Amino acid sequence: MNTLLIIDGLNLVRRIHAAQPNENDVNGLAERVGSACRKLLKHHQPSHVAIVWDGDAISWRKQLFADYKKGRKPMPDALAKELPNIKVYLASQGVNSIDAQSEADDVIATLATKIKDAQGRAIIVSTDKGFIPLCGRSISQWDHFNQIELNVKDREQKLGVEQSQFIDFMALAGDSGNKIPGVPGIGPKSAAELLKTFRTLANIYSSLDKIGTKQAKKLEEGKPMARLSYKLVQLQTDMPLNTNLAQFRTQQSQAT
Repeated sequence: MNTLLIIDGLNLVRRIHAAQPNENDVNGLAERVGSACRKLLKHHQPSHVAIVWDGDAISWRKQLFADYKKGRKPMPDALAKELPNIKVYLASQGVNSIDAQSEADDVIATLATKIKDAQGRAIIVSTDKGFIPLCGRSISQWDHFNQIELNVKDREQKLGVEQSQFIDFMALAGDSGNKIPGVPGIGPKSAAELLKTFRTLANIYSSLDKIGTKQAKKLEEGKPMARLSYKLVQLQTDMPLNTNLAQFRTQQSQAT
């Protein structure tokens, strides 16, 4: 069975670089990233590996909602200039890149879904909790920095909802990290309670007459934001990929 290790490039590199006291110091960064990738390969023993990078184009999410990810610290210039060197170094180590046009997230989700549909396994290396709705028997997520698998059960316990309700939960409660608005006045606790009672976002909005007047008013007024937030948190799994899995076979699996 094919196992594809999918590395969220900037998620990995920016965290490794952030450990530097001086953000303009990129000496040895490519080697440190390469060392992290070798550790990942040794631990997971995949048949294939790809590292996916964000592109410069404005994402469809940003076009839909201008404040999406607003306020995030921009990438230091020194790091931006070093990225091509990092990609070349990783390719020399057998870790080939895929460059997304805009956000890497949807390309990662598409790769993971395609390998799952082909009866393979995907391991997503990222600390971004947005990938957890994809996780299941054939897709898992690995936090390299804490050396742990980010699992669905922990996320369910933290949010107080089931995996099938994650997107509905975010549509209601929002996500401050990505500046996804959610419904004004509906926090995580209220969102979880509503979903426990009504199960889905659609059921909540068709049952406003059964909800307290004050909360129902917030939901009604926030309906456009709920609809927008629902779109923003969904991962696209049908992005065009001009790639062939054979390009990403690991050196270990080529040798066997």
